[in-house]
Amino acid sequence: MSDEVFGEPEEITPAFLTEVIGRAGFDGKVSAVSHEPIGTGQIGRTFRLHLDLAGEGPTTLVAKMAGGDAAARSMIKAGYQKEVNFYTVFARSVAVRIPQSWHAAITEELVDFTLILDDLAPCVPGVQADGCTKFQALDALRNLAGLHAPTWNAPSLDEHLTWLGPVDDASSQFLGDLMGGAVEQFIERYESRLGPDDVATLRQAAARTGQWKSLVDGPRSLLHGDYRLDNLLFPLSGEGVVAVDWQTVTVGPPTRDLGYFLATCLTPEDRRASEDELVDAYHQALVDLGIVDFSRAECFDGYRLGVLQGPMITVLGCVYASAEGSARADGMFVAMAKRSCAALRELGTFSLLGDVK
Repeated sequence: MSDEVFGEPEEITPAFLTEVIGRAGFDGKVSAVSHEPIGTGQIGRTFRLHLDLAGEGPTTLVAKMAGGDAAARSMIKAGYQKEVNFYTVFARSVAVRIPQSWHAAITEELVDFTLILDDLAPCVPGVQADGCTKFQALDALRNLAGLHAPTWNAPSLDEHLTWLGPVDDASSQFLGDLMGGAVEQFIERYESRLGPDDVATLRQAAARTGQWKSLVDGPRSLLHGDYRLDNLLFPLSGEGVVAVDWQTVTVGPPTRDLGYFLATCLTPEDRRASEDELVDAYHQALVDLGIVDFSRAECFDGYRLGVLQGPMITVLGCVYASAEGSARADGMFVAMAKRSCAALRELGTFSLLGDVK
């Protein structure tokens, strides 16, 4: 496979794309290519490529590349490595719906990468601040089971911890220390929009972040890490949601993705009304994929613990985001924080963790 990496979309040539589609078994020849930016990625750039094509093959593809200056890329290069490695190492062994990868390569220094992916238009991304319908949530959670089940307690995960991230007490404590500082910045920025209950819950969540990862005794699998509406593409009708943006892929309790999705993507009212049905749907999808030693009760308790992922990703994502702030981003972060804090209180997550050490 070619290991070519491009710094700018203008560098992607017709000859290269002809080679790419040829490796996939198409005999088309690309004579020209143009591009347009799409999306609003926080730590990368995405472009739609328009191909002038003679013969068989796609007429549009998507290119994803590094973004920001050298310092920014150096800080987030682990995310670049994770996304490229997800497509090269795991994409063919999981059942979650993802874009087809036509090309995936990264430099040795990890600060530049190139992904060529399927163009999934006319699918549309979810909007985090708006929330989603129960139908969309059911589709998303059944798809999520297709990531978790094939990697459920898989010994092969240990072979990739150098880039997926260590699973130990030291890494948990580091995350807890990071969260402890970041949560005060988050509260200072949004306190007037959060209310006293949410402020108190965020501080409780920060105090628990260093311990909860090591306290969960149960299955582990590959995790998306940021499985939410902005990272999902929905078809215009029917089922078939596709998960994108794999720069946070890691290993951990699978119900972290479940709790994070339900706590941040549904309004508290919709979550309360549907969470039993939605957890049932996720659990049944696991059973259908062969996971038979994980009870529904274990799944629900795992969901309650997994909700703690909501404040962690929300706060750290906000405070350490490389993109410039905006009213849209502020609305998203506040909605995610308020929803996940409500879920933490209502589901009694802190009571499952015991006393803070």
